[in-house]
Amino acid sequence: MRETEKVLQSLEETIGQYLSELNNLDMEQLLHKRCEEEWSVGQMYMHLIQSALFMHLKNVDQCLADHDFSWSTVGEKTEEGKAVFKLGSFPQVRIRVPASPQYTPQQPQNKEQLTDGLNRVMERMKSKEPDLYQAPDHKKVPHPRLGELNAKEWFLLIEMHYRHHLLQLERLKDDLKMNEGHE
Repeated sequence: MRETEKVLQSLEETIGQYLSELNNLDMEQLLHKRCEEEWSVGQMYMHLIQSALFMHLKNVDQCLADHDFSWSTVGEKTEEGKAVFKLGSFPQVRIRVPASPQYTPQQPQNKEQLTDGLNRVMERMKSKEPDLYQAPDHKKVPHPRLGELNAKEWFLLIEMHYRHHLLQLERLKDDLKMNEGHE
């Protein structure tokens, strides 16, 4: 089995886990925020969906495009990028980014929006996976922290990103349990 097929299989299991967790939460729980700087569970789901569809997969498409685009480079990964890909996952540390309109995800409108979004990510991943065998390694798009990534690396990053956020999901669910205990 090819590496990308294994990653696709792993992502399918991880998305299944997210969907299962989603079934156990109501909208009030999905929208609950401990404080203004924290994300809700719903915002975390929106982040996963939006980053996969509008950043990661968009960059896969850019790297696979027949034409050369002006910001394609032959640069390298950063030291952090090299470490992430060598390990096959993000370090188990919490990454904090200051709240901003550009980065902070909106709250979901309903659970169906999240279910549909996760399913759309999985469908797009399945449709892109066969294209990765023809992907040139030299066509790269920069990641803000990890450096220059090619199509296959952007694809692999999605599964790592979803797996990494399982830690945040557990923390947010624990916060929900504590909040319910104080009511």
